[in-house]
Amino acid sequence: MDADIIDWALFEKSRAELGPGFIRILSYFREDGAKSITQIEQAMREQNTPALVLPAHTIKGESRQLGAEPLAKIAELIESTARVCVETHRFPDELVPEVVELRRLFDSTVDQFDRATNPLMTRAAPTGFGRKASNQGFGRI
Repeated sequence: MDADIIDWALFEKSRAELGPGFIRILSYFREDGAKSITQIEQAMREQNTPALVLPAHTIKGESRQLGAEPLAKIAELIESTARVCVETHRFPDELVPEVVELRRLFDSTVDQFDRATNPLMTRAAPTGFGRKASNQGFGRI
């Protein structure tokens, strides 16, 4: 399911356009996203509908900029539903599954971004030191 959570063409386009600042933007995404998700979860616990809008809007915009459309869609649903509920003076209990999925999807997205940008995470696990020892060729003609 998580294989298609990032539009890699858009991700690479943003990476090229932002140049050296890309890693900084990615770190902002990680920090702001974690903060926004915590705010959304807190707003749900406190049944504070207006407090859902801004953090969901933040995640939506940052996710779209980096090609994380599934994350942006969930954030957009939370934002738009919360806006309607503010106007109708009710709390959006129906968003609980989306808020739970938002956290999981954010963590998976950040993990994939890290794998794509951190060369230490993309290296294969070492199987030993140096060349594989083998005596199969020794002494044969």
